[in-house]
Amino acid sequence: MSSPRRSIEQYIRAKDGNRPHLLAQAFTDDATLDMVVRTGSISFPDHVEGRGAIGDVLVSRFNQTFENVYTFCLDAPPEASTESSTEAFQCRWLVAMSDKHSGEVRVGCGRYDWRFSPQSWLAGGLTITIEHMSTLPATDLPAVMAWVSRLAYPWCSVEAAVDTVPDSSKLQDVIQYLSARWGRQV
Repeated sequence: MSSPRRSIEQYIRAKDGNRPHLLAQAFTDDATLDMVVRTGSISFPDHVEGRGAIGDVLVSRFNQTFENVYTFCLDAPPEASTESSTEAFQCRWLVAMSDKHSGEVRVGCGRYDWRFSPQSWLAGGLTITIEHMSTLPATDLPAVMAWVSRLAYPWCSVEAAVDTVPDSSKLQDVIQYLSARWGRQV
């Protein structure tokens, strides 16, 4: 049975695990994707239409470049008791991954804005805003992967993510953005 929470989780499993077939459990056939990229360190098309095209951009092509992908939603998931009335859901996200070719580590953050079809509770639209994307040297991969592999997946509190982040000055933009969104100082 589909629900907004399950649709989000299947999207994350599809993207992080290079499993485009799971998008059938996340998006309607005619779903749309809009990207708002506020950093120059990564690029995506501004608008994509259809589940197949979304899978090509966010799963297939994405996984040609990146591996060791961990994506976290940093807000509480839609409650089971209210999912039947959830047609829109907004949550902040954190991602960590490595470049397959250079070994560099990417850590980024932003916001998901989901719109669900009340008939199926699959996503009919998703806007992904990328606020920051930090690039770290390949030598930082063990510390970053140790950090993210210990976090609750895929739903994690911002406090847990921020409180256990590796000591890296290159992650300050990401951590400051996340902390500021929740009124915390770093």
